[in-house]
Amino acid sequence: MKSSIVASFSALVVSAAAHGGVLSYNLGGAWYNGFVPYNNPASEAPSIQREWDTYDPIQNPTVSTLACNANGALGKLSATVAAGSKVTAYWNAWPHTIGPVITWMAACSGSCTSSSPSGAAWFKIGQAGLESGTLSTGHWAMADLVANNNSWTDTIPKTLKPGNYLLRHELLAIHTSNAPQWYPECAQLTVTGSGTASPASSYLASIPGVYSMSDPNVNINIYSNDNAQKTTYTIPGPAVWKG
Repeated sequence: MKSSIVASFSALVVSAAAHGGVLSYNLGGAWYNGFVPYNNPASEAPSIQREWDTYDPIQNPTVSTLACNANGALGKLSATVAAGSKVTAYWNAWPHTIGPVITWMAACSGSCTSSSPSGAAWFKIGQAGLESGTLSTGHWAMADLVANNNSWTDTIPKTLKPGNYLLRHELLAIHTSNAPQWYPECAQLTVTGSGTASPASSYLASIPGVYSMSDPNVNINIYSNDNAQKTTYTIPGPAVWKG
């Protein structure tokens, strides 16, 4: 299945060379197709992924499309996944290697196939940023994504209470000075299990709202004299909720 999805994107050479997005998912061992941009949405096969229409990044952290990309239209399906399962997103051949990788979830109001992300309370289930070296020449999580077949895996907390959730994978590319690039993708889940836990308010954030161009870890020049030799980077937003 994965090879057929990659083939469908190979025709979009010019666009794909610039940036990209998630092509497919492996959720608890089951494969799911992603939405295919640049196609007529009416002709798309039903997908768990919310619509995204372009390979271009979002560069304004205050726009509503930061939640689930543009235009973020509802997916037609939801994937049933047990709490405690590994969830993996697969991107196109990803061109960027500098910046953090973040995985979020948010409870849907009712079914995710009819729920808007507006007003959702997002919580992180995983994140990674600068892993070694300096901001300008060090090893970032996004480089790990590229090395791992353009994929990223996190685990749904086992204690998370059952329900309908959005799963949001996000890349924040900061290779261009003072011009952050967000690449968000949302998939629709029905989480099963016997958990009873939900994250406390200190773990929750609004999207948009969590990012600001006044944050020096967002509006950043990693090559400046002040930053180039720094060996730490604070990923914006709340801490990861582990259940």
